[in-house]
Amino acid sequence: MDQQFWTFGFVGLTFAIYIGIAIWARAGSTGEFYVAGHDVHPTINGMATAADWMSAASFLSMAGLIAFLGYGGSVYLMGWTGGFVLLAVLLAPFLREFGKFTVPDFVGDRYNSTTARVIAVICALFVSFTYIAGQMKGVGVAFSGFLGVPFEWGIIIGMVVVFFYAVLGGMKGITYTQVAQYCVLIFAYTVPAIFISITITGTPVPQLGFISDIPDQNISMLEKLNTTLGDLGFLEYTQSSKAMVDIFAITGALMFGTAGLPHVIIRFFTVPSAKAARISAGWALVFIALLYTTAPAVGAFARINFIDTVDGATYIGDAENYAARAAEITAAGGKPVPEWYKDWEPTGLLTYEDKNRDGLMQYRGPDAPDGLLNEVEPNRDIFVLANPQIAKLPGWVIGLVVAGGLAAALSTAAGLLMVISSAVSHDICRRTLFPNMSDTAELRIARLAAAGAVMAAGLLGIFSNTLGFVAEVVAFAFGLAAASLFPVILLGIFWKRMNREGAITAMLTGLISTFSYIYYFKFGGGDPSQYLWSISPEGIGFVFMWLALLAGAGVALLTKAPPAEIQKLVEDIRIPGNRRRRGPADRGMAPVD
Repeated sequence: MDQQFWTFGFVGLTFAIYIGIAIWARAGSTGEFYVAGHDVHPTINGMATAADWMSAASFLSMAGLIAFLGYGGSVYLMGWTGGFVLLAVLLAPFLREFGKFTVPDFVGDRYNSTTARVIAVICALFVSFTYIAGQMKGVGVAFSGFLGVPFEWGIIIGMVVVFFYAVLGGMKGITYTQVAQYCVLIFAYTVPAIFISITITGTPVPQLGFISDIPDQNISMLEKLNTTLGDLGFLEYTQSSKAMVDIFAITGALMFGTAGLPHVIIRFFTVPSAKAARISAGWALVFIALLYTTAPAVGAFARINFIDTVDGATYIGDAENYAARAAEITAAGGKPVPEWYKDWEPTGLLTYEDKNRDGLMQYRGPDAPDGLLNEVEPNRDIFVLANPQIAKLPGWVIGLVVAGGLAAALSTAAGLLMVISSAVSHDICRRTLFPNMSDTAELRIARLAAAGAVMAAGLLGIFSNTLGFVAEVVAFAFGLAAASLFPVILLGIFWKRMNREGAITAMLTGLISTFSYIYYFKFGGGDPSQYLWSISPEGIGFVFMWLALLAGAGVALLTKAPPAEIQKLVEDIRIPGNRRRRGPADRGMAPVD
């Protein structure tokens, strides 16, 4: 049985499981559709949260980033994990104590303002659609690489699967689907890492193999990688080309962005209490750590294997006669271009240009001692998927990794679709435009909104193929969340004096400034040498977050304090176990605008 059989088998089986769970857990009420009835067990929610949070950026792109950026790629490890701790300790329990469905729901009731609610919806949609573009790109990469379909068709297939379990099951169906997806993705990530660690270092624990000595070479894996990269003209693996201020800013944007992500926050609304929210956050960290402690090893193994198999290989342009030509080159003592490279080349995610016309593939950095130019350009997003092929692992391992990559992308995409759906049906329609809408009508609109969001997400995913790698696209979403939503959530919980004018100012300041900066430097032709304080678009959300906090607090101090009822509400949600969690609208208070 070949690799294609295993790939189709694992992908088909997991997709059938996801759709089956959606049918079994079909939501029958708005409470089940939005927050799974508030009765998900903390351990189950922790696993679902881990799957929701570990997106295609974590599974597909992060190890590739670390492989090529080395120390510079550590910002993603530090930022994302640190941000989850921040969210779990600082925000999640209090938001659960508030007892609502969505982040805009919290903003609208906490600030007693329809305008603030609508602006929070806009912020949530900006963040979610930016984030989902990266997930759908990950789906396209996985399908195009292994199922032999074009990038665009891969995204369409993913859309169909997400449509079933997001539209039918809502948050209830998504929760249990994400549990299954976590099991698939973590198994798919760790199994090949163990195989490759044993192959290269003889150590079955990847986290230890990464720093262990290579048998019979009297040199550690990390030292060999540093030496190899230096000999080829690249920066050493343990160094970074990024400015320290940029590393700090990106880490901060990812941390505070995580704490402001609507699709992660909404997961803590599904548990019975604030205590359960804390417990589920602890379990989520345990489940997340299994992948995040493995990622640096996967990145290092991928980079060294890529260099060993590609650099100095004889290129074969005739794909039909590849096997015969490869045998001839090997018999003559040469090294043919590896078979895995020929499999990935049609996707356009690997390119080769024979600049010196010698027929050999040179992989070089900008400071190559031999003066040769680089001729091979790999896309960083392919390396987790291609790594088992590069290491010549069995076909079933390769098929498992593809299923894992799709699980990571689709689990997060589903969570994001719930944010988009609830923003339209609950926050815009039920709480703003049609307050007398029935639960049945709201549920119908929620499903229609989810269906529309699936189609929009697919189009964004196709467009995202022209953007950067998956983690870069996702980092923009974190920056937008850090600058727009985190300030109003933080101040809304911990400062009674924060009012609607301050909240509106903070959200608009953070959203407009961050989006404008990203757009100018990524799409508007901005010169990277003109970055503000050398901070890239991936990290600028951290800077504008502080601007939004100061602007919001300043306006709040210059305007009228919120009503006593609102200030009492803030006190209530900070008391563990407090059951008075009704918002102003539930107490007969009409929004002031």
